[in-house]
Amino acid sequence: MDAPITTGGSGTCVVGEFVRDVVLWRRGRADVSACLLAATAASWLLFYGTGRGYTALSLASDVFLLLLTVLFLWAKAARLLNRPAPPVPEMRVPQRAVDEAAALLRAALDAACSGFHDIAMGRDSVLFCQTFLCLWAVSIVGSLTDFPTFCYASIVAALTLPALYQKYQECVDTYMRFAYMNLRMYEMVYERFSMKCFVRVRDWVTEVLKDP
Repeated sequence: MDAPITTGGSGTCVVGEFVRDVVLWRRGRADVSACLLAATAASWLLFYGTGRGYTALSLASDVFLLLLTVLFLWAKAARLLNRPAPPVPEMRVPQRAVDEAAALLRAALDAACSGFHDIAMGRDSVLFCQTFLCLWAVSIVGSLTDFPTFCYASIVAALTLPALYQKYQECVDTYMRFAYMNLRMYEMVYERFSMKCFVRVRDWVTEVLKDP
């Protein structure tokens, strides 16, 4: 039996606060949000807007090829000319970070498998309806656009819509209440009209059946 990997709740809370601050452009995280938005827009323009046929794999290969070539030639020239080597730090992945990422991934997969099992066994009707609506919405969106463009649009929406809503919350709420009242009014009018039509059709059918 494998030992469970425990992660501190404080680390998860800190990550959640950081993500919330980045999405809402607050507490000094506006520069991070702006960089993410600019990088998303620039990458979309590079891969899809310029028409040059760049892909993520080809661009990453070109960048790493250029970087490694420059560092290799720099190191060789520095050794021949008795100059300092390029300032490249020794990079290692901490074991704790790997364990925490593995624990988060395992928890997410366990939750997904548990939800799938509950739906397959007919135990959770609400979860089934939510999953059905989500998959249906994804199917509709997928038929309208491709997956990378959808991901770029989702990132842009996540970095702009919550911040705009928080900034103009009162105005948005006012318009939403106004729209809801108008919708309810049209719904009541439709219900009355449909009821009148139903009564008239019923009376007409009754009169037709009464005639010999």
